[in-house]
Amino acid sequence: MTEEKSHPSKESIEEFLGAFRMASERKRLGLLNRLEERVEELLGLGSTLMSGFDPGICDWTPGFILQLIHKTDKDFIRNTLNCDNLSWFDSPSDVGFDYSPLQRFLLNESYEDADRFTSLKLRELAGEKAVKRGYVYFSEVESIPSIDLSTLDKLWVVYSRGKFGFTVQAKILDSLGGRYDKLWLRIGWKKDGIWTRYPKAFNWSIEAPNGHMPLVNQLRGVRLMDALLNHQGFKAKS
Repeated sequence: MTEEKSHPSKESIEEFLGAFRMASERKRLGLLNRLEERVEELLGLGSTLMSGFDPGICDWTPGFILQLIHKTDKDFIRNTLNCDNLSWFDSPSDVGFDYSPLQRFLLNESYEDADRFTSLKLRELAGEKAVKRGYVYFSEVESIPSIDLSTLDKLWVVYSRGKFGFTVQAKILDSLGGRYDKLWLRIGWKKDGIWTRYPKAFNWSIEAPNGHMPLVNQLRGVRLMDALLNHQGFKAKS
């Protein structure tokens, strides 16, 4: 007589979400499809959905969940999570800047708009001369407040499954021994010795190479990029 195989009952969405939250980064990436399949159950958690997450830390897991539920129910974040401007993550600024537009662009995966907003804010943070000039000098980067630069970076990281952001670019550069000529190729800013044409030739999607964004078009010079990736705010966290 063949013994009947027993199948474990399907874990609850709370159990699955808890396991997903605690899993390694590689495992979480492997579970994304399963999480997408259970989006209706996520919505069913209502106001408790994000209770296990911290809006103050740089974690892409809640960012992915927010993007997922927003695709399914455009009113959930505003009405159920009580985020009128769709800004769930903390986004502090040393100079009183409002980063909610960036959160909305990234939430909707409007990465080109998010990139343009980031470029604009970097010029404003660098000072009036940078705004009038239309780009930032490498010597102006040091004066950009660490808090604001960290906020810009954090929002890119959390809404990209950890693929995009200044710190992501810095880690890739470090893995390449500080070789910028190799970095441009790795992140898709250069191919066959030719700079990728802005903006149409860039990949403004989550499928872009790691570190592809934010572009901030003026950062194609090594001195400016180097000043940004080695900003004291990032060095303090490493």
